[in-house]
Amino acid sequence: MDARIPPALASQTRPAAPRRVVRPLLGILHRWVGLLIAGFLFVSGVTGAVISWDHELDDRLNPHLMHARTDGPRLPPLELAKRIEARDPRVQVTYIPLDPEPGETYAFGVEPKRDPATGKLFAPGYNQVFLDPVTGVEQGRRQWGAAWPITSETFVSFLYVLHYTLHIPAMWGIDRWGVWLMGVIAVLWTIDCFVGFYLTLPSRASAQSGKSGKSGKSFVSRWKPAWQIKTKASAYRINFDIHRAFGLWIWGVLFTVAFTAFSLNLYSEVFYPVLSKVSKTTPGPFELRTPAPLDQPILAKKTYAEVIATAKAEAAKRGWTTPAGGAFYSPAYGIYGVGFFEPGGDHGAAGVGPPYLYFDGQTGQLAGQRLPWVGTAADIFVQAQFPLHSGRILGLPGRILISLTGLVVAALSVTGVVIWWKKRKARVGRGARG
Repeated sequence: MDARIPPALASQTRPAAPRRVVRPLLGILHRWVGLLIAGFLFVSGVTGAVISWDHELDDRLNPHLMHARTDGPRLPPLELAKRIEARDPRVQVTYIPLDPEPGETYAFGVEPKRDPATGKLFAPGYNQVFLDPVTGVEQGRRQWGAAWPITSETFVSFLYVLHYTLHIPAMWGIDRWGVWLMGVIAVLWTIDCFVGFYLTLPSRASAQSGKSGKSGKSFVSRWKPAWQIKTKASAYRINFDIHRAFGLWIWGVLFTVAFTAFSLNLYSEVFYPVLSKVSKTTPGPFELRTPAPLDQPILAKKTYAEVIATAKAEAAKRGWTTPAGGAFYSPAYGIYGVGFFEPGGDHGAAGVGPPYLYFDGQTGQLAGQRLPWVGTAADIFVQAQFPLHSGRILGLPGRILISLTGLVVAALSVTGVVIWWKKRKARVGRGARG
């Protein structure tokens, strides 16, 4: 200490302890970031709780689309795909179910072709077609993810798209505005997870009290109330305890959901480029190529039949015994993909998903692969992002956990706003009395 400074003034001249400054600042940050993202998280939480059961709900709401009406030997799916394109030249088939579950329809995915007269995409008004696998009769069609009208056929997919895009429409030739917005919200949420956790720790004042022997309480005993809900307290205190305790009880799950929401929504813009800089990754065809503009889909020169035959031959060389379960074509990237899974193995199964082989749509050459749990640590980390976010990495228990987490996220959003509103009313009241 400088001898020229009187001891009585020493405490007034020392800089404030960093923690005394940091905690109030983090409190302000938590308050305003929480208010900014509360509405978005409420929507995502509620919708996430529902879409954990998307397949089951779709089956229950739309048996006329999902369940086949006829028993008997199935028609070849490639032949049925040709019929779809022949009936409506405005569309191209972009997904073919090769081995659906018994009793289920063939659910084909389609996308619009480019209208040569206008240079724009056709607007057929649907992107899924459901065919009886025995007769080939169309049982229905729908626009998966449609924002309006909301019917039993579009309800689940409406919630699904609302969950990660808010149905913000394409503008200026870009259809990812909603994806980017929710990605930014996820970044703020990820940061706020750490801020909120820090604020539950015992304050400096209680720590000083413990050190001086006034309370003699350990760190754990001083932190314990943050994990508890006092059910006999006032409504405001119960609301506060719910907000704090719920956030602590499943903090790890909340952080995982927040981080994976960021990684999925900002995958090509931020997540993968940064990850590839700090760790060794094995880029696939979708990481190596730039997507074509919306109105300029890439036309494939190779057919589904050629690509699927090549994929089956490649799988046989590798010793794979799992059947080819589905095939898709991405007009934005000019890439075919063939997935190998048992009937129903493309949804709800535990793990990081089935293996895929990718092929160039122009040459038919093998363009890449996706092998579950194979690759560098970064590759496996990438594979795990969606299964972690959806809970599917743990199968049914994981989906239950994520569904409950969605409800907790909605509760945290509501209780956080209530805390802010009550404190604001108290501050305004004090100001009025002063």
